[in-house]
Amino acid sequence: MKKDIQIPKVEDVYIAVVNEYNDIYKTQDWNAYIINDKDVDLEMILIVTSGYSENKTTSIFRKKLDKLPKKSYAKIELMQEGLFALNNTFKVSFFEGNTMFDKTYLFRKNTINLKALQSVPLMDVKGVLVK
Repeated sequence: MKKDIQIPKVEDVYIAVVNEYNDIYKTQDWNAYIINDKDVDLEMILIVTSGYSENKTTSIFRKKLDKLPKKSYAKIELMQEGLFALNNTFKVSFFEGNTMFDKTYLFRKNTINLKALQSVPLMDVKGVLVK
């Protein structure tokens, strides 16, 4: 039975952590985004995030988006810099048409930093990207 289940590969959907200026609080913040670089809309997006190390675990954060239009992005959460010393996972599930997709994105500990910034698709900013 298990061998009959087909799990399609996720492509052109990314998670990025971006360092950006917050106009309200006049601070530099790190924010996590989901990016849909596909030519189709995504529906019923469920995102479950958590951080962990050998001796620490964060609480679980859940976010639901009804729709993420093609070639767009959406903010997931504000990330505190103390989390960067942990492995941070983003488990993403979504529907594309009638097919469900699922992927886990992992930011390994200490990989989110200013030296690791690169261009982020669609956003015209620099951030740390996991494909």
